[in-house]
Amino acid sequence: MIRVCLHGAESTGKSVLAAKLERELGIPWVPEYGREYAETKGTDFTMADLLTIAAGQDAAMRAASLAQPPLLLLDTDPLMTAAWAEMLLGHAPDELFAYPKAERYLLFDPDVPWVADGTRFFGTDEARARFAALAEEMLVRAGVPYERVSGTWVEREARVRALLGRWSA
Repeated sequence: MIRVCLHGAESTGKSVLAAKLERELGIPWVPEYGREYAETKGTDFTMADLLTIAAGQDAAMRAASLAQPPLLLLDTDPLMTAAWAEMLLGHAPDELFAYPKAERYLLFDPDVPWVADGTRFFGTDEARARFAALAEEMLVRAGVPYERVSGTWVEREARVRALLGRWSA
């Protein structure tokens, strides 16, 4: 099984693409636990909230891994929660780096329009760039392999499909 984590700033197409790939290719995906958390509990996050989100995401990923699909898409993981912690609270605790890592990471660049949806925070170009840099910094800090995904929506999808095809071969 290869777990592929979609990583990067908000509003870069990760969730929409994951759902589409599940529908069209049958690749299972683990949705973003933090979105559900934010929609039910609000977005005034403390470090305790972020640690709860990381634990919830990890539990969902572990549960989905039990079926041992050849490919499993993860719509985020605790490394992205580390980026949130750094962005919002100025510190990414070591425990966020202690969770199991995916085999592959796809880092989505913030080069598509930002869309407000009620749970997103960082819509200015400056904030998006900072958040994207922190997301990449967390991957580097964790020492995990990653590939960039950028361009139009069509280009992003083509890149991800090509990588998934290579990794599933």
